[in-house]
Amino acid sequence: MLALVAEVEDLKQAMGSASLLIVDLCSDDNYRTGHIPGAIHVAPMELVCGIRPAVGKLPDTAGLNALFSRIGYRPDLHIVAYDDEGGGWAGRFLWTLDIIGHGGMSFLNGGLQAWHAAGEALQREPVIPTATTVTVSPNKSRIASREDVLAGLDDSDTVIWDARSPEEYRGDKVVSARGGHIPGAINFDWLEVMDRQRQLRIRTDIESALAARGITSDKQIITHCQTHHRSGLTWLVGKSLGFDIRAYDGSWSEWGNDPDLPIETG
Repeated sequence: MLALVAEVEDLKQAMGSASLLIVDLCSDDNYRTGHIPGAIHVAPMELVCGIRPAVGKLPDTAGLNALFSRIGYRPDLHIVAYDDEGGGWAGRFLWTLDIIGHGGMSFLNGGLQAWHAAGEALQREPVIPTATTVTVSPNKSRIASREDVLAGLDDSDTVIWDARSPEEYRGDKVVSARGGHIPGAINFDWLEVMDRQRQLRIRTDIESALAARGITSDKQIITHCQTHHRSGLTWLVGKSLGFDIRAYDGSWSEWGNDPDLPIETG
């Protein structure tokens, strides 16, 4: 129906289909101000467990069942996600769909900014979905654990993609007990994935830009940030390029708060 990365025109042509579900991952205020017609709202905090220190880990099965039941989830739906920030939360939502084994999904490239720039109409009235009864079975093998990351440190076929800022990566900005990065990790900031001249769409040269850093399709890639929010976008980009990619949802909030795990600085 739609590619994993869809453009505004693609979504416009698909709208009206009974098998299409549009999910808005914008802030509450932006959703109320105006959203894509027919889009239901999911608050980003519904996508995380919220338990310290690794607050960004996947919610438990009960939490996932509650979320997907509330939004009227069905396995036959093609789900399009967008946000207002370049793709972090939308990517995180699609990652969650991937974990529960859902196939039909797309990211609206550029999100709300691209929709608005194209002059398309917005809807102010909230959309209240018809709830369904959902029982999901998360496939934890699609998530990179702390142990998977540790095993990858000595594996030349594994690349750790750190999507945080260079300041966090170096350890100059510390937001966990320890600053720095996972040994050997490659820093490619999620903000550098976006084209600021094209409403934060994914860069057209992203594959070559990643290759220049050593992030390539012949590697097993594990991506993370602080809480697996920013790396929602980097996971999505890797998946769209056909990479063998998993996300470490514990991310730096788990790694940086565990004194027994190795780190590097600088």
